[in-house]
Amino acid sequence: MATPLSHPQRRPPLLRQAIKIRRRRVRDLQDPLAQTAQELEPPSHHLSPEERALLYEEALYTVLHRLGQPEPSHVREASELLQYLQEAFHMEPEEHQQMLQQVQKLEKPVFCLKATVKQAKGILGKDVSGFSDPYCLLGIEQGVGMQGGSPGSRHRQKAVVKHTIPEEQTHRTQVIAQTLNPVWEETFILEFEDISNSSFHLDMWDMDTVESVRQKLGELTDLHGLRRIFKEARKDKGQDDFLGNVVVRLQDLRCREDQWYPLEPCTETYPDRGQCHLQFQLIHKRRAPAASRSQPSYTVHLHLLQQLVSHEVTRHQAGSTSWDGSLSPQAATILFLHATQKDLSDFHQSLAQWLAYSRLYQSLEFPSSCLLHPITSIEYQWIQGRLKGEQLEELTASFSKLLAYGLSLLRKFRSVFPLSVPDSPARLQSLLRVLVQMCKMKAFRELCPDSAPLPRLVTETLRTGTVEWFHLKQQHHQPMVQGMLEAGKALLSLVQDIIGDLHQCQHTWNKIFQNTLKVDLFSMAFLELQWLVAKRVQDHTAVVAGSPVSPEMGESLFQLYVSLKELCQLGPGPAERDGVLALDGFHRWFRPAIPSWLQKTYSVALARVQRAVQMDELVPLSELTKHSTSAVDLSTCFAQISHTARQLDWPDPEEAFMITVKFVEDTCRLALVYCSLIKARARELSAGQKDQGQAANMLCVVVNDMEQLRLVIGKLPTQLAWEALEQRVGAVLEQGQLQNTLHAQLQGALAGLGHEIRTGVRTLAEQLEVGIAKHIQKLVGVKESVLPEDAILPLMKFLEVKLCYLNTNLVQENFSSLLTLLWTHTLTVLMEVAASQRSCPLASSRLKIALQNLEICFYAEGCGLPPAALHTDTFQALQRDLELQAASSRELIQKYFCSRIQQQAETASEELGAVTVKASYRTSEQKLRVELLSASSLLPLDSNGSSDPFVQLTLEPRHEFPELAPRETQKHKKDLHPLFDETFEFLVPAEPCQRDGACLLLTVLDHDTLGADDLEGEAFLPLRSVPGLTGTEEPGEVPQTRLPLTYPALNGDPILQLLESRKGDREAQVFVRLRRQRAKQASQHAPRPGQ
Repeated sequence: MATPLSHPQRRPPLLRQAIKIRRRRVRDLQDPLAQTAQELEPPSHHLSPEERALLYEEALYTVLHRLGQPEPSHVREASELLQYLQEAFHMEPEEHQQMLQQVQKLEKPVFCLKATVKQAKGILGKDVSGFSDPYCLLGIEQGVGMQGGSPGSRHRQKAVVKHTIPEEQTHRTQVIAQTLNPVWEETFILEFEDISNSSFHLDMWDMDTVESVRQKLGELTDLHGLRRIFKEARKDKGQDDFLGNVVVRLQDLRCREDQWYPLEPCTETYPDRGQCHLQFQLIHKRRAPAASRSQPSYTVHLHLLQQLVSHEVTRHQAGSTSWDGSLSPQAATILFLHATQKDLSDFHQSLAQWLAYSRLYQSLEFPSSCLLHPITSIEYQWIQGRLKGEQLEELTASFSKLLAYGLSLLRKFRSVFPLSVPDSPARLQSLLRVLVQMCKMKAFRELCPDSAPLPRLVTETLRTGTVEWFHLKQQHHQPMVQGMLEAGKALLSLVQDIIGDLHQCQHTWNKIFQNTLKVDLFSMAFLELQWLVAKRVQDHTAVVAGSPVSPEMGESLFQLYVSLKELCQLGPGPAERDGVLALDGFHRWFRPAIPSWLQKTYSVALARVQRAVQMDELVPLSELTKHSTSAVDLSTCFAQISHTARQLDWPDPEEAFMITVKFVEDTCRLALVYCSLIKARARELSAGQKDQGQAANMLCVVVNDMEQLRLVIGKLPTQLAWEALEQRVGAVLEQGQLQNTLHAQLQGALAGLGHEIRTGVRTLAEQLEVGIAKHIQKLVGVKESVLPEDAILPLMKFLEVKLCYLNTNLVQENFSSLLTLLWTHTLTVLMEVAASQRSCPLASSRLKIALQNLEICFYAEGCGLPPAALHTDTFQALQRDLELQAASSRELIQKYFCSRIQQQAETASEELGAVTVKASYRTSEQKLRVELLSASSLLPLDSNGSSDPFVQLTLEPRHEFPELAPRETQKHKKDLHPLFDETFEFLVPAEPCQRDGACLLLTVLDHDTLGADDLEGEAFLPLRSVPGLTGTEEPGEVPQTRLPLTYPALNGDPILQLLESRKGDREAQVFVRLRRQRAKQASQHAPRPGQ
């Protein structure tokens, strides 16, 4: 793009006017600006029309006289950059063309290459010591055509710079002694006319000084050094050695280059001659625009940066997006070209960026994080002496203004960074980071030494902002109509806003301030706001207390009380406070409103209960939920009462106890009121119903509702936190007072509910009892031809239908209670019917089967009554009675002998005497052999004090042994210890002997000549225990068996009574007659058993 100057001229000789800047690392931070001027800080980022025109001219000049290859991310086309500048400066097309033509007519700048020779590494060692004393010669070769190749492709010469570049345009570095890795850090300004035919040349030489051979031999270290001595002997004295060169075409360079270049050899002897680190920058001198001639380069660049950044921000805002701090490629290209052409240092670029961004941040909306990069750059390169006084004042003012602006944003952070905007926390955190980093800068500490620590400034700012925010909120909630009720509502809204703000401070803002500045925003805001709130609430309640509290005012005060409790819970606990809070003990301000609160709670609950019952159709909510809508509403109502109690949570223990008593009393009263209302509702709905089933449905729902109510009432101790209350009032109330008061109230309510539930269940049970009794009565009247299993079917179907219906419509607790009542009633009916059918085995058999099936029905595979509830004493007695009544006469006789055998086994006393026998059974002969050995200790039944005993032997029951007649022993005169020693054999099969009740009856009698024989006693030997009956082997030695004598029961045996009732059964009557005779005989003699 560059062309030869309009007025080309040769430069003066090097010794008089050579442009040469040598900079070492220690002088790298000196001010590169050649001219400075007084710069006044503008009040804003906006420029006057004259300033804007000058700046636009400067920007166009920069684009038109662009040098070097573009950076990879920069814009290549000049037309695109010019179009962007027109938009950024808001130029009309005609004005833009006019300005462009004017700039094109301006004199071109002097093009320069700013070359910095940094260092080299790995160069050749030309001296005897193995090192070199390198220096560089450099310059620009102009007017040499290089088409078809590069300068490096030409024939290399030892003295390229010396022979091709005039001496006055040749520059030389210092000599670095004895090194292979020299460091120069020297910068040179090299002018050129046409970049297209200019190239940069650098030769590196080893400085040789005249030394004697003796000196050189003293430096000799190896054979290579000796070879160097011989080589130098052939050179001219003082001739320097060539180390390598670098040739670069200027048109191949970018505006800024920084890289290592290989040193090219003169011959192929040493192709690897090391590398040289060079930095290049294509700059301008003597720029024609008025801004460059009248203002410092730094100031012009600052204004250009402000203008372009302002355009970037406004362009994004117009597109409804936020600028993220990234410059567009056009803006980045123009700023880079301007800073490079003006030879601005990195430090001054960072300083300009800081001043521009810090000013724009106070008037435009863009991320504060854009300020972090210039802060870091300035901090890294800061040396106070490199800035002029005006620049120091400008930087100091920027620090002060940004700090003041940042603090003003923090004072209003609630509105500036609203949480309704998602990125507000991130923006606030970014601002704090900028302020923190700025205040940590060495520049800030040196230029603003009197500034207070940032945490202290922020704390005071936040405190002031919190108070201001409170007064704004208070003004916002000021009611339009003046009145106590309206004032209370406004105060409530204010407190709720404060709670919301403190929640935001606690969960969002405090973390940001704590992590960034170690500032506890939440604690500070809470202390300030609670003091302001306490003053206003106390004034309000003092005015309200002077008159009766209306329901509306009471509701307003309650909401205010609850909000204040929530506010206090946000604050620190008593152990964490430094002192007393203004809100401590605030509950005392609301004490006059407590009766109004309690009455309002009860009135609302009562109205809700009445409305719920009136709207209830007494229909179950679902198959699983068997209570109706009113029970749900009542549960919700009680839950609301409990919630109100928890909200109140009165701090004073004694008053809290009285309030809880009132809550429990009202809840229990509501429960009983509900019972009356729901029963009345059931009567109302069933009054016009002809279907009794529908009435039963409603009654089931009523019972379920009461059961649900009982469950809800039972949860009162938990819902009202009685345990915690008991701990609080332990030191105030007498021991047991809480139990005697609250628990007594609760138990009274539960007892009343239990009575109501039992009454309802009893009513349902009565409706079924009639049907059960009717079916049981029909059961015994069924024809004899009908099987018992078929006879009980109507009863079982009736119960199945009714119980399934009730199980569907009743909750489990009430259904179990109903089953218990029905079971008790059913057993009673069965007892009555069984007593009337004692003489009828068929009817008793049907009743027995009915009892068995009823037991299964009421047990319902574990879903009904448990076995313990079924097997009552009544059930067991009925079961025994029916077992007997259903048996045949022979079965009863068999049972009778079973009972006598059992009595025999349990008798150990021989007060009536005893008999000794030996009995065995021979299977091969089917003979029962009985040896009656003796009797002893018989009772004297004759008047002479003795007896004439004999024994009668019979096999019982008689119907099992009809062919066997009774046997008798001989009679012994006047002998109470007779020795019979007689043997009897009975031809009898083994099978009947092994049945239940089969026994050998030994009846001991006293023979009377004139009258009937007297009974000494009876003994029963069970035949199944006789040896030989249970096995196939013949019995061996038969043991003796001693049997105590017993009497028949004097009060009558139930089996005999049952047999006696069967008048038409001759066998039963004969058996009973004989047994009665024995019992009569036994009753005529003493002593009696047990006496």
